[in-house]
Amino acid sequence: MTWRMPAETAPHERTWMAFPRAGITLGDDAASADEAYAAWTAVAHAVSEYEPVTMVVDPSERERARRMLGAHVEQVEAPLDEFWMRDFGPTFVVDDERPGALGAVDWTFNGWGDPDWAEWHESARIAAFVADRTGAGLISSLLVNEGGGIHVDGEGTVLLTETVQLDPRRNRYADKARVEAELARTIGATHAVWLPRGLTRDYDDFGTKGHVDIVATIPSPGRLLLHAQQDPGHPDFAVTRELRALLAGTTDAAGRSWDIVDLPAPATLKDEEGFVDWSYVNHLVVNDGIVACGFGEERADAEATAILEAVYPGRTVTMVDSRPIFARGGGIHCITQQQPAVAAAPASAAAAPASSEEGGR
Repeated sequence: MTWRMPAETAPHERTWMAFPRAGITLGDDAASADEAYAAWTAVAHAVSEYEPVTMVVDPSERERARRMLGAHVEQVEAPLDEFWMRDFGPTFVVDDERPGALGAVDWTFNGWGDPDWAEWHESARIAAFVADRTGAGLISSLLVNEGGGIHVDGEGTVLLTETVQLDPRRNRYADKARVEAELARTIGATHAVWLPRGLTRDYDDFGTKGHVDIVATIPSPGRLLLHAQQDPGHPDFAVTRELRALLAGTTDAAGRSWDIVDLPAPATLKDEEGFVDWSYVNHLVVNDGIVACGFGEERADAEATAILEAVYPGRTVTMVDSRPIFARGGGIHCITQQQPAVAAAPASAAAAPASSEEGGR
């Protein structure tokens, strides 16, 4: 069986999310908690205007989720200790040779390298839970990885970061060859483009150590959308220029040099914690639209909207204020996970059970 992760621009069956619950990410006061609940809810409602949304809800948040999400968002219960669905949830894949086949890659998740503050054991079980709910074949992997650590074009190319997959707190004995072999097995990647690092803020205590989905994405084969910090007073001014120069010397799986489109960062440089990593790259492509991060800057938000609509022709951009999400370590892409639509299986195969590829864990 040959699995392939489709491009995010391919049609979706739905988007999966996880509802916030008490813990370090939520915040330690009522105002902070309310801010997080409202932000996650706003994203869910925005996505639901384009496609179905299923929200995994911890039993402790059952009533709040029902009240805030309403009837537009399907809710299913499972124990949670984190709510960054992109990272601990499954990465969905399809098999082009078996119409109707859907797979769900269950990466090994250890809370972004098992830092002292992380609570992750409950959420590490969610990929299998979601796979069961969708009828997807579970593809277990010993690679410690998160969905935010990869981006694909659906044609064999994968973007990833040396400080994530080669992080010794994630994969102590990994090298590029081993990582690439596992990505070929699980998501059908045949050509890896390695970034040496991510954005500066992402290396703080609560960061992911360089997730690519805040830095670059592939809106269409042969084209890169790249975060561009334009203020020399921000450390990412140098970082993003170095990344641009490196990527300009790489190709995609088809051998094409990249058409690189810069996506300028907002003007804000700092919050109370230091230099921000606010990025319009961290958007979610949905059916007929884009749900994008907004930052309360009229000029920058409008410029980003225009660029996104240009590189995703025919899709409408909906912006959601994502400052409360970024304050907790991520953005809209980080809290969502798309489930691709699959072609209907032939009648003769309709009764066949979902395939499962089990590995040791």
